[in-house]
Amino acid sequence: MIATELIGLTEIEAAQKRIAGVAVRTGLYKLEGEAASKLPYEIWIKAESEQPIGSFKLRGAFNKVASLDKESLSRGVITYSSGNHAQGVAYAGRELGSKAVIVMPENAPIVKREATLALGAEVVLVGPASKERKEKAEQLEAEHGYTMVPPYDDPYIVAGQATCGAEIVEQAPDVDVVLSPVSGGGLLSGISTAVKLMRPSAKVFGVEPEVAGDATESFAKKELVEWPAEKTVRTIADGLRTQSLGVLNFAHVLEYTDNIFTVSEEEIVAALKVYLNETNLVPEPSGAVTLAGALFHPEKLPAGTKKVVVVLSGGNIDPALKAQLQGR
Repeated sequence: MIATELIGLTEIEAAQKRIAGVAVRTGLYKLEGEAASKLPYEIWIKAESEQPIGSFKLRGAFNKVASLDKESLSRGVITYSSGNHAQGVAYAGRELGSKAVIVMPENAPIVKREATLALGAEVVLVGPASKERKEKAEQLEAEHGYTMVPPYDDPYIVAGQATCGAEIVEQAPDVDVVLSPVSGGGLLSGISTAVKLMRPSAKVFGVEPEVAGDATESFAKKELVEWPAEKTVRTIADGLRTQSLGVLNFAHVLEYTDNIFTVSEEEIVAALKVYLNETNLVPEPSGAVTLAGALFHPEKLPAGTKKVVVVLSGGNIDPALKAQLQGR
């Protein structure tokens, strides 16, 4: 076990108060239709696409930025992100009167880059590797005195994302299994912590693309591994291309997560089509991995499972991809 202090219910409850009135309590919807009818359990969707920025990332970003003192806010905040966390930090900065600088990869979806700019942030573009954007952000942080708002490896970020898990237990107290996407591990570590502390009998699983399966390998080996960017960029799930879990996130995952497994690119696309054809929800590929896990891998879940909650982590899909999937 990594010697890192874990967050608990006290930090999660503080985050709930800090983000109240900014991040919304998103809906929980039962999946109806042909895809769900073939399974031995109910699937319920936690629709984080309903957040003001279309993603769960607002929870952690706002919790972190709102924890800063006035002097830090006046100097500005900085982060590195492929898109959704970028929008979360930009939104928080705008709401709290702090300049926001975002280092993004040049291959980030245009829709996410434009949304970040529209929120008033300054965007700096670098290459595709997650290490590149982290190093550039740290350089600018040192030069200008900005405060770093990490995308996942931070206790305030974990506590903010954990509020999603707390809501799931409050909305579905009889939940058996929760499936969370996993990239850097902010969402999975937060959800796992909240769910296990509030409903210990529930199981929490991470789901990620098999072509970006570093977290699955790390969990199996019980040690952090890193995948090269040229491997992780192969997935359609642009928000899940991180090369390694964060250190703090991995500590929470080892303590509270039951397992992590992967889904194929074909399964992610099929899950996207189920969302678009059988629900009123708009998914992005990164948010569809959990539904892919529930639809195509019931063997990964415990026998006797009756209620599964899948986290739809975001809905910021590229318009061209959406049109393609809908056959237009």
